[in-house]
Amino acid sequence: MSDAGDVAAGLRTHLQWLDKFGVTGVPRGPRRTSTSTSTGTGTSTGTGTGTGTGTGTGPGAESLGLVRLEAVRSELGDCTRCKLSGGRKTIVFGVGDPDAKLVFVGEAPGFHEDEQGEPFVGDAGALLTKMIVAMGRTRESVYICNIIKCRPPGNRNPEPDELAACEPFLRQQLGAIRPRAIVALGKFAAQALLRTEASISTLRGHFHEYQGIPLMPTYHPAYLLRTPTAKRMVWDDLQLVMKHLADLGV
Repeated sequence: MSDAGDVAAGLRTHLQWLDKFGVTGVPRGPRRTSTSTSTGTGTSTGTGTGTGTGTGTGPGAESLGLVRLEAVRSELGDCTRCKLSGGRKTIVFGVGDPDAKLVFVGEAPGFHEDEQGEPFVGDAGALLTKMIVAMGRTRESVYICNIIKCRPPGNRNPEPDELAACEPFLRQQLGAIRPRAIVALGKFAAQALLRTEASISTLRGHFHEYQGIPLMPTYHPAYLLRTPTAKRMVWDDLQLVMKHLADLGV
């Protein structure tokens, strides 16, 4: 296929994903022109550890992000720091590129995540994957994790003591990856990261800062499944993230 044909085929695929995500129209402004050198792929182990194979400083070398993440996972161990440990099947640590430029942080594992040890693998996860692809990226090129690493019973909201027990490990995860942008998915992720009680409707739509990293709060994919009309607002938020990363050339 000619270069022009490749471009046309790629554009058609991108527009198809936008349509599946429920977006009409495409963003204006600069697009990402450079690609990450990382080749990280997210996998899960029996203990819910997300690992990757990102490139390091030489052939076969582990990435610094992976080394740092493994240290955090080791410190977390077979965690019993809060009452959620008694009902979980798996610790859901995180998955994706350990050197990702973009990290998505959600709320807590659900049934499917607890079964598989990987975040966002149910219906909300399928929608998140479409969102990531609509941004011109892949699930393997970003990193995905949650505020809470164990499933709350009946998928109830996380409680303050549970958030307090898990938050230090999320902080260490983000410090290990050192992304250039964070997307906080939903109320609990945004409020925990920003240490605020403001509503997600108030927080979304513009960047905040988490330890020097631009952070964009937006609605959780599970909310979008219940309220499809909010997809337009989420797409607006994601376009701001896309422009920020494109401006950085990542």
